This record gives sequence, C-alpha cells and structure tokens, in this order.
Amino acid sequence: MPGGARISFNSVDSSLSSLKNCQSYINTGMDIATHVALDLVESFNDVEDVNSMEKVMIEYAAMDRELNHYMRAIEETVNQIKREKPENIPDLKSLVHEKFTAMESENSDSDLQKNEKYVYFKDQLKLMRKQFCHKSGNGEEAIEQIDEDIAVTQSQMNFICPITQMEMKRPVRNKVCGHTYEEDAILKFIQNRKQQKKKVRCPKIGCSHSDVKGSDLMPDEALKRAIDSQNKQSWSTLDETL
Repeated sequence: MPGGARISFNSVDSSLSSLKNCQSYINTGMDIATHVALDLVESFNDVEDVNSMEKVMIEYAAMDRELNHYMRAIEETVNQIKREKPENIPDLKSLVHEKFTAMESENSDSDLQKNEKYVYFKDQLKLMRKQFCHKSGNGEEAIEQIDEDIAVTQSQMNFICPITQMEMKRPVRNKVCGHTYEEDAILKFIQNRKQQKKKVRCPKIGCSHSDVKGSDLMPDEALKRAIDSQNKQSWSTLDETL
C-alpha cells in the first residue's frame, strides 16, 4: 500500500469549523441563561422561575457534550486515516458514527454538572442569593439591625480589591482559590510577574495559592450586581437626606 489512497480533508475541516461556530452559539445561550437567572434572583422572582433556568443550562450542557463528542469523533477518525494511510478510501461517515456512539454510551448525568459554564452558573447563583438574601426576609425573618449593619460592612469589605484597595468595578473571581480582584489590576499584576518570569501569588492576604493564571479568572457577575445595588442604595439614601 505505497502511500495509500489520496484523501482530501478540506470538507471535513469546513464541517469542523461550522460545528465550532455552533458551539459558540451554545456558549452564548448559556451566558444569557445565567444572566436571566441572576436577574430573577435580584428581582426576587419565584424559585421555580430560577429552577427553570437551571433546566435550560442542563439542556445546553447536554448539547455541548454531544457536539464535543461529535467533533472528537471526526478528529480521531481523520487522525486514524492519516496515520494508517489505507489503500482504499474508507467510509468516513461509518467510522465517525462508530466512535461517536462509543463516546455517547459512556454518558452520565454527572458529566453535565461538570460543564464549566454550568459550574459557573451554580456558583454565581449561590453568590447572588447570598448577596441579596438579607433583602428578601419578612419581619419575623429579618435579622436584628446591629447584625444587619455588621453583614453590610462585611459585604462592603468584600467589594474591595486586594490589589488596588478600592471598590471593584469589574470583579473577576479566581476559580482556584475563590478570591476576587479588579480585572484590570490582576491582569496587569500577572503580566508584570510574567515579564519577570515569576509565578503570581494570590494577592489576598492569607491565601496560599501561588500560581494565579489569567485562564483561571471568571467574571463575577453576582458580586458586580451586589456592588451596583449597594451604590444605588447609597445614592438613594443621600438623595433622601438632601
């Protein structure tokens, strides 16, 4: 089988490109669903409404998994053919389907819950509920005023970037250690240390994480909303005083 059959993979490459575009649409859909869920929590909508968005996220995660498996099946088939160089052109569709089916047979519900955007959705939802829970209680459930003042003070402390020591405008959360920073400040910090060929230790006092990377940073939409809400309340109180 000298050289094997000459096979052009241009159409395959084009198909993979189209599938990756579809994946970007799924990612956008998951981002929108996350923002809608946070809107619902912020406006104290019914829990069922928020849960419905979680179901949407699971459906998106399932689509994302299926698409990933299909792209992997195509890539593995192409690599196999390039490696083996068969004399006759094989049935690509059959080979891809075989690999795809094998991957799908190992699916489990836990796979969906590990989807990066679903994990982000759950984390942000938890933080959002924590930030806004003190506003939703009735008279019996409301905490004492002194405890509320302490809680607000602690929240405000969490609004401060450990690098700039100023209130954050675009907070990002480190998904490794969970600490938050002003986006521009931490990115500049990482860049400066990179130029010095040194690792970046988390600037939060007491944190032992010693290798902060830009790829580990995620926008903290829940915290940003909490900061914006606190500022609106402050301005409203000031207006009433004046």
